Amino acid sequence: MKVILHDLGSPYAGLIEAKCDRAVEADGKYAPCQGCFGCWTKHPAECFMKDTLQQVCRILGQADELVIVTKNLYGGYSAAVKNVLDRSIGTSTPFSTYRGRQMHHTLRYGKHDLWKVIVYGEITEAEKDTFRYLAERNAVNDGFARSEVIFLENLSELEGWL
Repeated sequence: MKVILHDLGSPYAGLIEAKCDRAVEADGKYAPCQGCFGCWTKHPAECFMKDTLQQVCRILGQADELVIVTKNLYGGYSAAVKNVLDRSIGTSTPFSTYRGRQMHHTLRYGKHDLWKVIVYGEITEAEKDTFRYLAERNAVNDGFARSEVIFLENLSELEGWL
């Protein structure tokens, strides 16, 4: 299943939905993660907060290909996208295992294929390096076999990369 997580807003909804199985819009109309870990233990992969991200762990956890479209924020995800990623901690369990000679949480939904990040907005070379490293580490931590980062000069190029 291909999932696209984006912060582009409703003008891009049609394009995004036509290119994936599920779309998650990081529109900021939800609460930030409370750090209660209930999605790990009390009600696995489901947030106790009754908003649009209540099932985000299950949606992102079942993605074979996760495409994240985000505005650059100092070499990292936009605040809205980061908020969604924070709320998806329930894609793993509180138990630990080794992956690639490193300790990580056990995956609730198994391994995935591609963690792809499409970055738009002004970005320096140092920020590009930071983003590449961030995407690579996020992919390993969330059980994705590979990561890819694309930097767009203009959002008109987006359709070709989805």
